[in-house]
Amino acid sequence: MSLPCNAIEPLRFREALGHYASGITVITSLIDDEPLGFTCQSFYSVSMSPPLVSFSVMANSYSYPKIRRAGRFAVNILSGEQISISNTFARQGADKWNDVEWHASPLGNPIIDNSLHWLDCEIHAEHVAGDHLIVIGEVKALRVQENVAARPLLYFKGRYCNLSMPTE
Repeated sequence: MSLPCNAIEPLRFREALGHYASGITVITSLIDDEPLGFTCQSFYSVSMSPPLVSFSVMANSYSYPKIRRAGRFAVNILSGEQISISNTFARQGADKWNDVEWHASPLGNPIIDNSLHWLDCEIHAEHVAGDHLIVIGEVKALRVQENVAARPLLYFKGRYCNLSMPTE
């Protein structure tokens, strides 16, 4: 017998999901010459053909309405050395771009220097899901880091963690 959804306490739900390791990304865009961005750990691939990816964002996000207006975004997949970038873009209202080196993607989105990989996307669809929006993007360009020793920035149990070298 299953329990009704309202029986699940939000903090307990968050704790349970915290036991699932996720990569850290920064979703960025540019509108009216203003770079925008926020840290996002709810990012995943959706489809190979066409190439689609998705992220979730709070419905009351400050940055996302501007990104929606731009119609495009980049996914900056952070490396293990970019904890400070993740922390900076997780804050609301701060000058997130102060001291952050970046260049424009083919679609004009900000690509944060030294990101592990990046994907340049156009908004394909958006769906309301509870207190979040699920945004689907069609990948138009990408860059894969050629440095095989580079590792992603991961988040697990409320902390950043490192990925050890895989065994053969």
